[in-house]
Amino acid sequence: MNILDLHKKTWDELSSRRDRLPHALLLSGQRGIGKFAVAKDFAASLLCENPDAQQRACGHCLACNWFAQGNHPDFRLLQPEAMTEISSGEEEGKKKASKEILIDQVRALDEFLGVGSHRGGLSIVLVNPAEAMNRNAANSILKILEEPPAGILFLLISDEQSRLLPTIRSRCQSILIGLPETPAAQAYLRASGIDDAERWLALSGGAPRLALELAEKNGSGQGSWLPTLLTHLKQGAQHDPLRAAGDIDKLLREQKGALSLRQIIDTLQKWLIDLTQAANSLPVRYFLANNGEISALAAKIPSTRLVRAYRKLATQRREAEQPVNGRLFLEGVFLDYRDLFSPRPGE
Repeated sequence: MNILDLHKKTWDELSSRRDRLPHALLLSGQRGIGKFAVAKDFAASLLCENPDAQQRACGHCLACNWFAQGNHPDFRLLQPEAMTEISSGEEEGKKKASKEILIDQVRALDEFLGVGSHRGGLSIVLVNPAEAMNRNAANSILKILEEPPAGILFLLISDEQSRLLPTIRSRCQSILIGLPETPAAQAYLRASGIDDAERWLALSGGAPRLALELAEKNGSGQGSWLPTLLTHLKQGAQHDPLRAAGDIDKLLREQKGALSLRQIIDTLQKWLIDLTQAANSLPVRYFLANNGEISALAAKIPSTRLVRAYRKLATQRREAEQPVNGRLFLEGVFLDYRDLFSPRPGE
């Protein structure tokens, strides 16, 4: 099953715009639903010489072969260097790759934007994720969008479009990509060889690509981090914050960018949401396999304390982007978690 099968409505909307494309499209939606894959497939279809009846790329023409090999002359991908390092394998001793899209990457587009199409069609720039642009890069892109060259299409992908400059958003036609239907998403996971699709889809919040990533990295073997985190969270009052911080910090360093501090905080937020659900006699939303353990822990925590903890964690999520000291940051987070179970007079 192709990711496009999960987003037929979005694909139909994109296809309907082929004859009247704007200079910029902003595709936004929840992380892990397949926005990047949809955007790449759309770019490939626009560059393809023989698209099929559904306006999808044929996969066989010269343009499709170039695109698949990553060297189509009329396509450019802007993304943080760190994302490229993760996919290709980071070299030991190499300077740490940036997690931002830098202005030098935008400036490198000058010749591409100035010479026009090599194949007589569109030239396409895909920016993923658009919120990764630092301020200088964002301002440089904005100048291009204000006076776009003819024959250029910008495809911007965003998990959090609120983090983009309002002036950039105003110069794009926006398409919101929603969550796919649950049965179709579960079928996609099963077709990808994932057992217990319901569990992983719930943990991802309904996002199939994120569910696939979580299942593949945490099923077993190298790269598995979720079992370590859950081992500490399930201990409740017996939880050791310093040990937990040390274990997670070690995983972050070992995975060299494949796991981020923000992913850890996102997972903690989901755990707190499920604790709050259980504290109010509601079914858990994310950690289906831990329903009993979560219910037992929630019975020991006043619900008002959980609400305050979630609000604080939402602030810490923003701080997780660039913490001064990751280990100390984690120690503070896990100390706050243990404090949920500390008895207090009057509660």
